[in-house]
Amino acid sequence: MKLGFSKEDEDFRSECASWLNDQMSGEFSDIKGITTLTEKAERRKEWEQQLAAHKWSCIGWPEEWGGRGASLAQQVIFAEEYARAGVPGRVNHIGIELAGPTILTFGTDEQKKRFLPDIAAGKTIFCQGFSEPGAGSDLAAVRTKGHVENGEWVVNGQKIWTSLAHISDWIFVVTRTEEGTQGPKGLSFLMMPIDQEGIEIRGIEQINGDAEFNETFFTDAKCAEDSLIGAPGDGWKIAMGLLAFERGVSTLGQQMAFRNELDEIIAAAKSNGSSNDPLIRQRIAKAEIGLRLMRYGALRMLSNQDHSKVDGAALTYKIQWATWRRGLGELGMDVLGQGGEIAEGGEYAWNTLPNLFLYSRADTIYGGTNQIQRNLIAERGLGMPREPRGK
Repeated sequence: MKLGFSKEDEDFRSECASWLNDQMSGEFSDIKGITTLTEKAERRKEWEQQLAAHKWSCIGWPEEWGGRGASLAQQVIFAEEYARAGVPGRVNHIGIELAGPTILTFGTDEQKKRFLPDIAAGKTIFCQGFSEPGAGSDLAAVRTKGHVENGEWVVNGQKIWTSLAHISDWIFVVTRTEEGTQGPKGLSFLMMPIDQEGIEIRGIEQINGDAEFNETFFTDAKCAEDSLIGAPGDGWKIAMGLLAFERGVSTLGQQMAFRNELDEIIAAAKSNGSSNDPLIRQRIAKAEIGLRLMRYGALRMLSNQDHSKVDGAALTYKIQWATWRRGLGELGMDVLGQGGEIAEGGEYAWNTLPNLFLYSRADTIYGGTNQIQRNLIAERGLGMPREPRGK
């Protein structure tokens, strides 16, 4: 395993960093530094199309589908420089990092032609329909149902915590399509257009004042029969493949965003004198060590070429970064002191560190709770017996 990059890779770093910094100091300077997912959503859709126009939108995709066929190292570098330049999170992250790779892996040639060009061009925004009330981290417990009727899939049920559904064009949905099945059996993976009478989106306001999440209701919602990815009953396999993409190169970009947050905490501690507190200094040092360990672990995880084996690093990564960042949010508030509890602007107009604290409370819940992650580590990573499940 090599922890460094070649000269060619570093030349690539200079190229993408130069372009990103030019954009953030020029035409798109108005979106630089945005930390929430909903602020200036329309402007950020324009940014998606700008990325696509210059072939930076999905660099890891094959060139024939709008990518650059970039190497793993180059994808890591771009993710890092993207965060370093202060560019806000992608509003089409779900399309680029999850839906697109899933279609590339499991979709038919016709489905690739149907979906991939517009995702790559920033014209189609995707969201994810997995979690349900009572089936959050336990995806196998979904109760939304689908069946074929008159050449169309008809879906009824509810999804929740659907990020950016209110600005999305399509949603991929895991739904139960075999009557009487339980658990991972009998699930199917559908691509559904959102702009239809049978789908209702209701926003959920978060504790930090943002509203990126939604409840999504399906009442005889429809999609074409050929919108099924894979075969009927393949939904669990495809969903697990999709979640593997979620642990991909974007993890290094995520860590660069963490780097920015930690640097802001250090600057605040120096500014208000809390850096003189030995306990605060110790906690900052611990955070620094944790961040560096995560980077080395992520590089090791990404360098593993034997995908036939369970990667212990991949299983532990989510619980590692989520727990670390929740602690970072607490550290940020302790550095700010009582002043951090007062918004300088209007209602819920929080600065970076209070917003970090509020948002990071969810890190150990979404994408698989810490409790679920521990089960995965025990059962899949260590081969321990499954815990008893209720009937």
